[in-house]
Amino acid sequence: MTTNLMTKAKARPAPATKAAVPKKTEVVTLKSVFEQIGESHGLAKKQVHGLAAGFVEALTTHLVKGDKVRMSGLGILEVKNRSARMGRNPGTGEAIEIAASKKVVFRPAKELKEAI
Repeated sequence: MTTNLMTKAKARPAPATKAAVPKKTEVVTLKSVFEQIGESHGLAKKQVHGLAAGFVEALTTHLVKGDKVRMSGLGILEVKNRSARMGRNPGTGEAIEIAASKKVVFRPAKELKEAI
């Protein structure tokens, strides 16, 4: 019995293309945005930090009252009510009731959508 030296070559799968590596995005804080604006307007950092804190406080106050906050060119922030609903505990599969809650919703402005 003779052995065949030529064996069938194993079919190799095509080399996998590298998956697109997600670009790491930089996290920009509100504080740094206000500092950038302050530099362009010649304001001291202490003033800028005060403005940023005041901005957040004013937004929070209006949202707590139930107001919509419209920021030209950026969008609208508002509070929406979420009704109670049934859900499942992912660990046990047991049905649970999720309580009603409020959430802050952002709707981007047309200018922002077009810019992106």
